[in-house]
Amino acid sequence: MIRTERIVIVGAGLGALYAALELAPRPVLMISPEALGDGASSAWAQGGVAAAMAASDSPEAHAADTVSAGAGTVDADVAAMVTRVARDHILDLTSLGTPFDRDAEGGYVMSREAAHSAARVVRVQGDQAGRQIMETLIAALRATPSAQVIEGALATRLETDGDRVTGVWIASSRAPSGEVLIEAPAVLLAGGGSGGLYAHTTNPPRIRGQVIGMAARAGAQMADPEFVQFHPTSFDIGEDPAPLATEALRGEGATLINRHGTRFMLDVHPDAELAPRDIVARAIFAETQAGNRPMLDTRAALGAEVLTQFPSVAETCARAGIDPVNAPIPVAVAAHYHMGGIAADQAGRSSLRNLWVCGEASSTGLHGANRLASNGLLEALVYARNAAADIATTVPLAEAAPVPVAFPEGGQDPDPEAVAELRRTMTDHVGVRRTAEGLETALRTIARLEAAHADDPSFLNMTATATLIAAAALAREESRGGHWRDDFPDPNPAMAHRTLLHLSEALALRMSVLNEAQ
Repeated sequence: MIRTERIVIVGAGLGALYAALELAPRPVLMISPEALGDGASSAWAQGGVAAAMAASDSPEAHAADTVSAGAGTVDADVAAMVTRVARDHILDLTSLGTPFDRDAEGGYVMSREAAHSAARVVRVQGDQAGRQIMETLIAALRATPSAQVIEGALATRLETDGDRVTGVWIASSRAPSGEVLIEAPAVLLAGGGSGGLYAHTTNPPRIRGQVIGMAARAGAQMADPEFVQFHPTSFDIGEDPAPLATEALRGEGATLINRHGTRFMLDVHPDAELAPRDIVARAIFAETQAGNRPMLDTRAALGAEVLTQFPSVAETCARAGIDPVNAPIPVAVAAHYHMGGIAADQAGRSSLRNLWVCGEASSTGLHGANRLASNGLLEALVYARNAAADIATTVPLAEAAPVPVAFPEGGQDPDPEAVAELRRTMTDHVGVRRTAEGLETALRTIARLEAAHADDPSFLNMTATATLIAAAALAREESRGGHWRDDFPDPNPAMAHRTLLHLSEALALRMSVLNEAQ
């Protein structure tokens, strides 16, 4: 056991980095599974940051779009707060050196994405926002003496005393090892979402719900776990994770066609390719299921400019042998963003004392049932600052020596076959389209896998999050936003509210499913 006065931050994505900088000069200890900057969803974000920067736009309009996209379950007060401060965060990132795209007059170049009523997404080099913001923050962190980073470490579970978190257990992420307990005055969870629980995902390999599951197993309240956003247009080229064909392509006029050349979104929604993500995702999924090979066609809208405006897309096309100037890009639906997670108030506080959360691991009420495009990075920034400010009022400023960590012998990596079966189960039964029968099948499979690997805390974190998603999806007998039930295809006005539950409740529902099967 190691005792430190440093504030422990689990994760190394945008929220974690921003919070560490905001907490300075308070000493922090960041737990990063990879080398700093690798393996974080933030670095893969191709869209940008949504903010009302244009004179013709307003935070109120941004908030209204957020509420509309969220399909009846957005916390309007949270949406108003986040959109009100969005501009400040863009200006702060700019002052740190983030090279946002600017026009000849020095104004921010704004892009429009799905379900936004205006062009309000600030970008970097077309599709490089996540990477460039991360590089800017990493450079600033390297110059911050109060921050210590332990790379190659994975948080496995929380230590608690009643409803108070007292520390974090960590193990080596590079080789099987025993766990080490780090006791700390405060813990901030900023470790990403759960997209990697699905066989088809755009998330980095380690983002498999471990942080959400870790908090759930410690007794923290969860919110909206059933609401998973599936990105409509990941590259369908056999890679895992699936590279992303950014939504900005459709914002620039790219269309969706099938193998017959039919532009199928015209018959699905008045906004066609710019319809809300859940609608576009289900339409693409239907084309895939029908064997119609959906594709994204950039030829008419962008021509050769796709190669210069969207370098990540161009790089992926080159790797896959696709010429987007002359041929459409095969696409498929992939798990992309988890609207649900650890319930957090506006200060980033969880239901457990001394535990804060920000970023995709949290559920703040901003996204509701369907996240508005490019609100993800914005939420991470806002709640990282809010949490840091709240922690600063709670934890006295103290000096702290660097934390020495040596991992003991022993431990194990999650069984790759069990992880693969879990991911297939989530894609097959808890994915874009759900039914009671499929969700019950998933819960039974998750219970079997969990029982077979009960001594592996990392795998138990995954199954805890998977159980929360499937159980909440089974309980919500309607379709809303990212949650679609074939057996309940219409929204139920009585269910236009957030889901709040603990893992114990999800496990009780799972047990009832197991008992019915006997």
